[in-house]
Amino acid sequence: MKTELKIKSLMFGLSLIAANYLTAQTNPTTNDTINNNQTTQTQTAGTTNPEIEALKQKIAAKPDDTQALVGLATAYQNANDWTSAIATWNKITTVIPDWAPAYYSIGYANQSAKNNEAAKAAYEQYISKVKPEEVEANKQNLAYAYFFIAFLDKDTDKEKAKQYIAKSLQYDSTNQDALNLSKSLMN
Repeated sequence: MKTELKIKSLMFGLSLIAANYLTAQTNPTTNDTINNNQTTQTQTAGTTNPEIEALKQKIAAKPDDTQALVGLATAYQNANDWTSAIATWNKITTVIPDWAPAYYSIGYANQSAKNNEAAKAAYEQYISKVKPEEVEANKQNLAYAYFFIAFLDKDTDKEKAKQYIAKSLQYDSTNQDALNLSKSLMN
């Protein structure tokens, strides 16, 4: 019950950050991997601004304030502080371990930081966390997560890549990058 209440309270916060997900990178490259620790639990002294400082103070007073945590993770993403964003999204997954959007956000932040393998792992967790009743609302993100994984696996596991690109196209049949990848995998 408590988890359901937290999830419902996050929906408002999620609606505010939804626009950030629409700008996900659609042309990943396999040569841009950086080995950063995706499970950092401490936040860095990285970027700061009045919004980040206010959210940090709010979280210091109430560490499990999920709306403030989502706001902080989003503020770090908006400032391109990927290490702090990843750490904050990871903290959210400890508070709400079944909340799929947090895993998508970890994937997005890792991908933006050029941590492609960590992004892949997070997107796979995201896919596994989306509940059947949430699929319709998550189609675009599911399509992208499947596409990204297929793109990374195209040279090492062609069969898995074919399965994942088919899933991607099932959720978004108009994605030109996915269509092109599907075509190249058939050759």
